[in-house]
Amino acid sequence: MTVGEKLRYLRTIEGALRGLDREMTQQAVSEAIDQELGEKISQAYLSQIERGLRPHLTNTTRMTLSRFFKVHPGYLVDDPEGFHTELTSDVRTLENNLDLWLISGSERFAHFPDVRDALIKIAAHTDTRSVLVLMNAILDTPGLAERLLQTLRPGETS
Repeated sequence: MTVGEKLRYLRTIEGALRGLDREMTQQAVSEAIDQELGEKISQAYLSQIERGLRPHLTNTTRMTLSRFFKVHPGYLVDDPEGFHTELTSDVRTLENNLDLWLISGSERFAHFPDVRDALIKIAAHTDTRSVLVLMNAILDTPGLAERLLQTLRPGETS
């Protein structure tokens, strides 16, 4: 994962942590850094980092971003080739990590807003595990998912 991809991921997480139903925009991050830390990082600079035009951050920028997102400064570098970001322990089953995993996965569905939004809403729910257990029960009941969709969103097909 590149530093730009990590920054985009952190904006998504930060939006969820702040109770937004969306990621924080680059402009919102820039303004929040100014208001909360008294530091300046422009939206244009954040955009350049995310697009890979600034693959190496200055120490000042790295420290400011790490303080804002509450991550270790060492996280804000490109991962080496072959590095895996997936957790390989049982820690992944904890609710907070499940939420982060869902939010991370939502980025892969940027071109399918309904799916992306559903994943973010599940992660934002106070009891993510129960929501997934409920979805499992709905899917175990033949025809229930289709009937619910017809009732809640008439005219839509799955």
